[in-house]
Amino acid sequence: MATLLGFDYGTAKIGIAVGQSITGTATPLITLRAVRQHPDWQRIGDLILSWQPSALVVGLPCDIDGSETELSGSAKRFARRLEGRYHLPVHMIDERLTSMEARQRLRRQPKNFEELDAIAASIILETWFAVC
Repeated sequence: MATLLGFDYGTAKIGIAVGQSITGTATPLITLRAVRQHPDWQRIGDLILSWQPSALVVGLPCDIDGSETELSGSAKRFARRLEGRYHLPVHMIDERLTSMEARQRLRRQPKNFEELDAIAASIILETWFAVC
């Protein structure tokens, strides 16, 4: 059984979720705000230390036609930095429509909209489990 952390990268906020490969499910953990326009590396490191994941999954922003978006390059850079800092395998997966699905899940369960990015991260991770 492998534990993975999933990331919904954004320049202002990063949603993070944890999942288990044996069940193929993920749970939203937290949405971290940027610190001086940079990821909150301290809190990300704390989560990695706490959960001890075997790999990380970062959503790759894509347009509806599958082409990369303006944010794709930043997400790839974030993935490379994760790999360099924490020496874990980092995988990327198309995150198309995950934010829309996250909003639909929030409507079904009354929750705080701050959780939206963490829910999107859980969908990214569940997509990874389903595909890989």
